[in-house]
Amino acid sequence: MLDEYKEIKEMASKFADKEVCPLGASIDKNEKIPDDLKKKMSEMGFFGIFIPEVYNGAGLDYMSYSIIMEELSRGCASTGVLISAHNSLCVFPILQFGTEEQKKKYLPKLATGEFIGCFCLSEPNAGSDAGSLTTFAEDKGDYFEITGTKNFITNGKEAIIAIVFAKAEKTPDHKGMCAFIVETKTEGFNVAKCEDKLGIKGSSTAQISFQKVKVPKENLLGQKGKGFSIALATLDGGRIGIAAQALGIAEASFRYAKKYSKERIQFGKPISDFQGIQFILADMSTKIAASRLMVQNASFLKDQKRPYSKESAQAKLFSSEAAMWITTKAIQVCGGNGYIKEYPVERHFRDAKITEIYEGTSEIQRLVIANLELNS
Repeated sequence: MLDEYKEIKEMASKFADKEVCPLGASIDKNEKIPDDLKKKMSEMGFFGIFIPEVYNGAGLDYMSYSIIMEELSRGCASTGVLISAHNSLCVFPILQFGTEEQKKKYLPKLATGEFIGCFCLSEPNAGSDAGSLTTFAEDKGDYFEITGTKNFITNGKEAIIAIVFAKAEKTPDHKGMCAFIVETKTEGFNVAKCEDKLGIKGSSTAQISFQKVKVPKENLLGQKGKGFSIALATLDGGRIGIAAQALGIAEASFRYAKKYSKERIQFGKPISDFQGIQFILADMSTKIAASRLMVQNASFLKDQKRPYSKESAQAKLFSSEAAMWITTKAIQVCGGNGYIKEYPVERHFRDAKITEIYEGTSEIQRLVIANLELNS
């Protein structure tokens, strides 16, 4: 790892150890990330990691982003996904596809966390099949009028800016889909409900109702009818962030299981002396090392502006499934204690599961990888 990345990792690791890890259990219990922690992350530049300095951002690259995501998620997966969804799902499409006027208007406040961002693609009947969405954007001349419902929106409760996907033409497929920058205080934009989830409980997951929401023409993101390609490009990068989140959760579980195994005495010696435990720890360590290399490889390719769709899908698939396996085994190493909320591994286990689902299920990742392999 280059010295600059070592410095970023050390910085993020120290921040996670001091500010995030001690709050992980209370964030899970209270289902809220404290405003004071958000303020500290703003001061660190975490809300604008790869936003250029000209727009008040930190001006870092995607490798730095994935490193920071891993460390924050090691401390608290809810905190990690707040930063991930904000940066990769809201900031990125504006940075990549927005006009200069859109960038000047929105990026500086997104960079500081004054504006929190979200990404509105999924619907009650359009999850993996994003092309079948029914949210409609009617062209009214000077503005579009959006009507529909979006489901499972990370940061949906707190967001000030939403990247919203809707069809401007009633088609049976993804043709006619557009992307819009929507200010959530606009009349007709309503948080219908927040979900009660298994894990990442400190992160809000909302259902959003759009009731004739007026969006100015200048807030169309990219070209009309190109929304589906914008969504896919955004998710390619977002998957790297979720892979890094899964990696952080796995690392936290591994560290605790290793520590516990050295302290837990059975049959007159630490359970770490038993080969059965040693083999579990060895497999955990190996899966984490492989996950980290895959995340870094996808990040490197993205930074180099080289194709990375397959690599981001591979990183997300492998890291999320590794995290689920590692957190399950961490509970096993801790035995009955691992099943109790007093111990952190049960929280990591609950948090890990969603990484196999959101921003493309493991099944969708396999389809993406197979398609790219077979057509290369």
